[in-house]
Amino acid sequence: MKKDFLSIADLTREEIYDIFELTRDLKKKTKNRQEHHLLKGYTLAMIFAKPSARTRISFETGIYQLGGSALYLAPGDIGIGSREAVKDIAQVISRYNDLIMARLFAHQDIEELAEYASVPVINGLTDYNHPCQIMADAYTILEHFDRIENLKVTYIGDGNNVANSWINFASKIPLHLVICTPRNYEPDAETYKNARNAGLSQIEILSDPKLAVKDSDVLYTDVWASMGQEAEADKRKQIFRPYQLNSDLLGLAKSDAKVMHCLPAHRGDEITDEVIDGPQSIVFDEAENRMHVQKAIMVKLAQNR
Repeated sequence: MKKDFLSIADLTREEIYDIFELTRDLKKKTKNRQEHHLLKGYTLAMIFAKPSARTRISFETGIYQLGGSALYLAPGDIGIGSREAVKDIAQVISRYNDLIMARLFAHQDIEELAEYASVPVINGLTDYNHPCQIMADAYTILEHFDRIENLKVTYIGDGNNVANSWINFASKIPLHLVICTPRNYEPDAETYKNARNAGLSQIEILSDPKLAVKDSDVLYTDVWASMGQEAEADKRKQIFRPYQLNSDLLGLAKSDAKVMHCLPAHRGDEITDEVIDGPQSIVFDEAENRMHVQKAIMVKLAQNR
């Protein structure tokens, strides 16, 4: 692996499966309460420009289970890129800590952080992508289907950072990936172009949700308005209403299709209670797997130092 984990596009197929193999081992040890202090004495600095319950809990608990400790840096603690230059923060924190995880707005900030940090940097989310989430999602699919290759995964909703990361994943692992969004809300065009040029997966961008979900193995959705888009929330609710993942839409997919959502969910908007709480939902499995996958990523990066 490279020094940092900023995008799934930076990984090879072999590296993805290596992470999954280690994830399986670490999850088993966690469930069996077997000690696995692979990062004993390590410290993780967690920089949050965007707050998140799951990201903080999963990384902080994960590094603790690996024998290390975490430092939470709230949005007001640093003011990354505003109160202090990104490259200065990177160099200072590298002198104190062994790993950095950052959850930021601008993707260029995570890239600059990695450029100037002398320790591994993990992308906890940017407006462009969300690689830890999709690695956890893919691992969860692998658990339930015993494979991920050549399954049909249909993402319904906003062409946001989660959609971009799914496209990056499809450039490395063969899938039938459908991104279904309203017109003018499609994912990043360059990311889509690069993945299509990789020629590994069948990748479609559609606008008709009923057509998109046909024969799908996995249906995936996310919030219609991400953090920072609150002013657009009412407008987006009107535009995205036909894209709600409800029992009618689920009924058009395969009878054994699984339902996923990266959380937090706005119940009654992008997904209904009966679907997220229903028997086909694996939403909370994927939430749990964030921690196990991120533990594997931290170990792999630390081993490469």
